[in-house]
Amino acid sequence: MCGIWGLFGLKVPSLTCICENFEKIKHRGPEATKIEFDHMVKNGYLGFHRLMIVDNIYGMQPMKNFKYPHLTLLCNGEIYNNKELGIQHEFSYATNCDVEVIIHLYAVLGAKNVTRMLDGVFAFYLLDTKNKRILIGRDPYGVRPLFRLYSDDGQLAICSESKGLIGITKQITSRCILEPFPPGSYEEYEILNDGRTKLLRRVNYYQPGDKPSFQAFIPYDRLSSTDIHQNIRELLTGAVKKRLMSDREIGCLLSGGLDSSLIAALLVKCGRDINLPYRIKSFSVGMRDSPDIIAARQVAKYIGTEHHEIIFSENDVVDILDKLIYHLETCDITTIRASIGMYLVSRYIKYHTKTTVIFSGEGADELAQGYIYFRDAPNATEAHNESVRLLKNIYLYDALRADRTTSAFSLELRVPFLDIQFTNYYLSLDAASRQPQDGSILEEELEKAYLKFPHCTPKTKEALYYRKIFEKYYEGQAENFVPYFWMPQWTKGVCDPSARFIAHYTADVEN
Repeated sequence: MCGIWGLFGLKVPSLTCICENFEKIKHRGPEATKIEFDHMVKNGYLGFHRLMIVDNIYGMQPMKNFKYPHLTLLCNGEIYNNKELGIQHEFSYATNCDVEVIIHLYAVLGAKNVTRMLDGVFAFYLLDTKNKRILIGRDPYGVRPLFRLYSDDGQLAICSESKGLIGITKQITSRCILEPFPPGSYEEYEILNDGRTKLLRRVNYYQPGDKPSFQAFIPYDRLSSTDIHQNIRELLTGAVKKRLMSDREIGCLLSGGLDSSLIAALLVKCGRDINLPYRIKSFSVGMRDSPDIIAARQVAKYIGTEHHEIIFSENDVVDILDKLIYHLETCDITTIRASIGMYLVSRYIKYHTKTTVIFSGEGADELAQGYIYFRDAPNATEAHNESVRLLKNIYLYDALRADRTTSAFSLELRVPFLDIQFTNYYLSLDAASRQPQDGSILEEELEKAYLKFPHCTPKTKEALYYRKIFEKYYEGQAENFVPYFWMPQWTKGVCDPSARFIAHYTADVEN
C-alpha cells in the first residue's frame, strides 16, 4: 500500500505548492518519499510515498528499468501473477517488486494489454517520454483508490486520495473536475509540448463477473463439473493463498460473522501450509461484550489465532469523528457509521503490533447477497442485477471505507472475496441458487417437494434438507431403504416424530 501523485501541464508558483499537496497522502507510505521532475516533460512532477511490503531494497518508485529507460512507473498495488507473466513472456526483471511487470507488459504488448493481463489490485500511471504518452489504470473493483483531476485545457493530476489534489484545484484557472478514476478502466493521454495533455482513449476493460483475460490461478479445467461447493472452497482458498505475498507480518480483521470468519480460518490454514514463522493475529472491535466481540472470541479460539479485542466507548467516537471523515472523503451516512470501528481497530494495530498486511471479508455482502434487504428481491434476476450494481459501485462505499480506515494508519488491506476468478465463478452460478435462503431451503422448494420426492415426501424444511443430503449420496434409493417415516401412533395433526409435539409430553413438562 502506497501513495501515488502526479501533476502535468500546470505551471506552479514554487515547489512548495507541490510538496504541500503531495504531503497530504504521506500516511499511505510513511517509510520512504520521493518527488521527481523529468526535463523531457515540461511542468511534469511525479511523487511517491512508500509502505514497504515486497522487495524492501529495490522496490522504490518512481520505478525505471534499464531495458526501457524511457518508461517511468508509479503504482499502488499488488500483482499476484507477476511471476507467471514473467515466465510466460520471458520478461527480464530488475527487481523482485511485483509491480515491475507493468513496465514490461506495456513495452512488449502495448497499452491495451496491460490492465487486462493483471491479476491483482492496482492503481497506476505510466509515463512514456519517448512516445509522449501517459497510461492510467485501475483494478476491476477499485480496491486500490485513485483520483483524477482534469481541466478543459489539458492540465492533468493524479493522486491516490482526493485530499492530495484539493489544493491543486485552486491553482487551475480553467474549468476542471476532480473525481474518482473509474475501476475496471484505463485511459491513455498524449503529452503536448507545453506539458499539458490530450485524452486519446478511455477504455472499460472489465465488468463484474467477467472471466479473467489472464491465466487463472486455479485452472478452470481443474474445477468439478458437479460439486459447486468444492469449487467455491477451492477458489476462495486460492484467493487467500495468492494474497500471502508479503515481507511484512500478516493479520486479519475478525468480527465473528461468516465473511470475516471464513477469511480468517483460510488465512490460518494457508499460513500453516507455507510455514509462516509467526502466529496469525486477529483483531475484533466493539463495545464491551457486544455480540461481535463475543462471536469473534469464539472463532479465534477455534481457529487458533492470537486474538486482540479493541473496546471503545461513545467518547472514542466523538474524539475521532472529524479525523475519520477527513480520511474517508465521503459524507455517506452508512459508510461513516461502518468506518468507526474499522478506524479504531486500525489505529490499535498500527501502534500496538507489528502487523502491517490485513485480510478482511469485504465484498462478500455485495457478491453473495448478504445484505438483509436481498430477502425482499422480487426474483432471482433482480437480485443478481442488484449484486452486480453493488459490485460496480463498491469503490464508493465498502471498498472506500476499508481502504481509507486502514491506510490512515499505514496498513495494507487484502480482500479475497473480490478476487477476479472467484467473482467470475460465483456470479456464473444459477441466479436462484445465490439468493438468500432460510436454512438452505426456500418455501417454494418445500411446496413442490412432492413432485421431486413422491415417496416419503418431506413436510418440513428440516426434512427436506436431510433428504437433499441423502439423495446426494444415495440418489433414488429412498423407497428401497425407507418404507415410511418413523412416526408415533395415534396422534392427529402431527408431522414431526419428536415427542415434544405430543400432548402428553406438554402435560408432563407443565406438571
